[in-house]
Amino acid sequence: MRAALMEAPNKDLVVVDDVELEAPREGEVQVRLAHCGVCHSDLHFLDGSLPAAVPSILGHEAGGVVEEVGPGVTSLAPGDKVILTLRPPCGRCYFCIRQNHSICPAYANMAGTLPDGGTRLAHDGRTVFRAGVFLAAFAERTVIPATGAVKVPEDTPLDVASVIGCAVQTGVGAVLNTAAVEPGATVLIIGLGGIGISIAQGARIAGAARVVGVDPVPARREQAARFGVTDTLDPGEGDITGPAFDLTDGIGFDYAFDAVGHAELAQTCVNVVRPHGTAVMVGVPKLDQQVTVHAAMFAMSEKRLLGCFLGSSNPHREFPRLLSLWRAGRLDLDGMVTARRPLEDINAAFADMKDGKGLRTVIDCA
Repeated sequence: MRAALMEAPNKDLVVVDDVELEAPREGEVQVRLAHCGVCHSDLHFLDGSLPAAVPSILGHEAGGVVEEVGPGVTSLAPGDKVILTLRPPCGRCYFCIRQNHSICPAYANMAGTLPDGGTRLAHDGRTVFRAGVFLAAFAERTVIPATGAVKVPEDTPLDVASVIGCAVQTGVGAVLNTAAVEPGATVLIIGLGGIGISIAQGARIAGAARVVGVDPVPARREQAARFGVTDTLDPGEGDITGPAFDLTDGIGFDYAFDAVGHAELAQTCVNVVRPHGTAVMVGVPKLDQQVTVHAAMFAMSEKRLLGCFLGSSNPHREFPRLLSLWRAGRLDLDGMVTARRPLEDINAAFADMKDGKGLRTVIDCA
């Protein structure tokens, strides 16, 4: 099959047409991929910020059609349209039975293998890994656990629905699940890319009264109003702490979200929330970064700092809910897809991301 290989960090991906894919085993399904969004988490592995075994296939925000099911799979059948999740929940572990599906450890292997040590992928006599994003979806097909594929209605357009798999479930879930933002709240978001815009949409759905977006790219600030942002700040003009407090009459925000993934920005979020306010780390930072807070201030102000992975969501509940919100006109998926490219243009898509162009580029995998 055709796929984009990462042969080494800080090198362009190489599109080849002879990657070997094994048939699905017990509890697995093979999916013919239709579309895959290009996410900043992929870039972390591509630029070496996060470790990855090579060669690897990146890509984890995808939708497609089930082609084959392995032994024991009864929940899916060939022909089913599905959206994939990079953290398939097992449904049985300590975390799943406590509704913490996003941190289920069953498929959390950063080494790029399945639990049995295999990858189901090979090229030119070499094992091909799945990096740390598991799905290996910059390809024509993939084999994954059946719990990693969520069936969606037949009329679902997979080019826009694919962004639910990472950006949208993460951003909207950060608001509705992780932080539980209430109607009338004030919200600040640092970073207005795919994750940040999804947070803004989640805040709008939650009924937030004021949603302030922070981003150095003028085009992103300008388009943010479409997705629920009421005010914007340009961090290029200096420290945003003062202006942030001005927008809340000196009180501070109820909630602040770091959608970029940087320790310094997470600390800014802590600084701009009010006493008993909540700062949420949503973006994925580099491994060598640490967040520090003034211990006495943090304790006495009753501020809260929360981590958020994949929107603290159960994909088998969250994906249908998000699609329902989209069908009701309350969630804009179409506007988030600002470019579509064939698999051969995958490196150009990453270049656009580095330059801050658009919100989400979707790769046509077929």
